[in-house]
Amino acid sequence: MSLLLILSLVFLLSWNVAAAGDDDQQKAFVQCLSNSTSVASNISNIVYPSDNPSFSSILEFSIRNRRFDTPTTPKPLVIVTPHNVSHIQSTVLCAQSHNLQLRVRSGGHDYEGLSYVSPRPFVVLDLIQMSNITVDVSNRTAWVQSGATVGQVYAQVGKSSNTLAFPASVCNTVGIGGIVSGGGYGTLLRYAGLAADHVADVQVVDARGRVRDRASLGEDVFWAIRGGGGNTFGIVVAWKFNLVTVPETVTMFSVTKTLEQGPTKYLAKWQKIADTLPNELLIRIVMYKAVNPVTIAVVFNCLYVGSKDKALSLIQESFPELGVTPEVMFEMTWAQSTIQFAGVNGTTLDSLESRTPVKDVIYFKAKSDYVTKPIPDSAMDGLLKMMMQDGIEQPYVIFTPYGGKMAEIASNSIPFPHREGNLFKIQYLVYWKEDSEEVSNAHMKWIRDVYDYMGSYVSSNPRAAYINYRDLDIGENMNSSTGGNG
Repeated sequence: MSLLLILSLVFLLSWNVAAAGDDDQQKAFVQCLSNSTSVASNISNIVYPSDNPSFSSILEFSIRNRRFDTPTTPKPLVIVTPHNVSHIQSTVLCAQSHNLQLRVRSGGHDYEGLSYVSPRPFVVLDLIQMSNITVDVSNRTAWVQSGATVGQVYAQVGKSSNTLAFPASVCNTVGIGGIVSGGGYGTLLRYAGLAADHVADVQVVDARGRVRDRASLGEDVFWAIRGGGGNTFGIVVAWKFNLVTVPETVTMFSVTKTLEQGPTKYLAKWQKIADTLPNELLIRIVMYKAVNPVTIAVVFNCLYVGSKDKALSLIQESFPELGVTPEVMFEMTWAQSTIQFAGVNGTTLDSLESRTPVKDVIYFKAKSDYVTKPIPDSAMDGLLKMMMQDGIEQPYVIFTPYGGKMAEIASNSIPFPHREGNLFKIQYLVYWKEDSEEVSNAHMKWIRDVYDYMGSYVSSNPRAAYINYRDLDIGENMNSSTGGNG
C-alpha cells in the first residue's frame, strides 16, 4: 500500500471521527436547549442546527466580510436566535455543559469575523431578535438591547426628541453590542466622547447564567465591559445610556480636494488645527481612489453642532484654505445628519433602521493607528502615491480628529486609553470584489505594506490600535472561550 494511500485513509478516518464528534455535540446541545421550558415552547424559531433549511440564510444575513464566507470557513454547529434573556441563559449553560465555544453576534461587523467564526466547535448566539429600544425623554436616557443597530437607536432617539442625541458609529448597520463593548465613536466624538462613556447601567448574563446589573456586577467589572472588548466578562444583553443634549439645528458641509489640487497642503493645515477646534466642530477626512478620471479624492466631512452662521464664521476663521461657502452648508437636526453621514438610501429616519448595508458585502481588510505628532508632508505624499497603486481596487484611508471632549475625559475612566495626546486616529481599509487568491493576496499585501510604511509616523511603544477595528495580524488570544459581539 502506498504512503499516499495510507495518508489519505488516515485523513479520511480522522475527518469522519471529527465529523461524528461534531454531530454528537450538536445533538447533545440541541437536546440540552430543548430541556429548557422557555426554549422548547418555540424551539423551531430559536434554534437552527447546521442541517436546518434556514441555517445558511440566517448565518449569512449578518456577514459583512466575504473573506469569512467561503466553503472552507468554519461554520457553527448551531445558531441560536434568542427572543428573551432566559434563552441566552440556557444557551450559555448548555454550551458550557457540552464544551462548545460561544460566539456572540449583534451586527456582524467584526472585521475578522470573530462573532461568527471559530477554529473550535462552536455555537453562534445571534442577538438579532434582541433589539428593543426604550427612550425616556424626561430623564434623557435610553435602554437598548445589544441586538439593535446604531441606526435603529438614532431613529428612535430622533423620533423622540430633536434635542437629544447618542454618540456612536457613522455606519448605521453596526450592532450596539459590539460597538459599545469596544468604545464606539462617530460624528459627536469631539462633542460628547464615546458611546461607552455614556453607559449608566447594563443587563448581563454571566458565565454561570446569572442575570446581573451594574450593582451586582460591581464597579470593577462594570468599568471593564465599557470599551475593553466584547464578551470578556459576560454577554451584555442591554445597555442603559445617558443621552446627549444637542441644539435643534446642526450644520453639515463637505469639501473635496483631488491630487491635481495638491491635497498635501490642506492635510498639513488640518493636522495643525483639527484637534484644537471648538468641541462643536468635527472635520473628518476620507481619502479614497476615485475613477473617471483616476485620482485620489480627499474629502473633508464636517459636522458643526450649531447653526450655519456660526459654523461658517468658525471655518472661515480657522481653515479659510478650504474655501467653504454658505452654498455647501446645510442645516438639519442631529438625527437627520446621521442619515447623510451613513449614506443610506432614503431621507427619513425610518431609512436608518434597515439592517441591509449601504455598500455591497465584498472582501476587505482593515487596520488602524493613532497619531500623536503631525505626519510630514513627504510621508503624506508617499501615502497618496501608495493609494494610486495599479490593481488595488478600493483603498480608503480615514482620519478622525481627537481633542475636544476626548481630551477632557481621563484615559482610565473606562478601558479605552486613547484620549489626551492623540491628534487623530487612522483607519486603513481596502476592498476587492474578485474571489481569487491572487487578487486577495495582492490587496492583503497592499494594506500590510501601507501599515509598515506608516510605522515611523504613528504612535509607538506601544503602537496603538482601535480594538473595534479588529486586526489579527497584531496577534490573537487562542485561549478565549467566547468571542465577537460584532
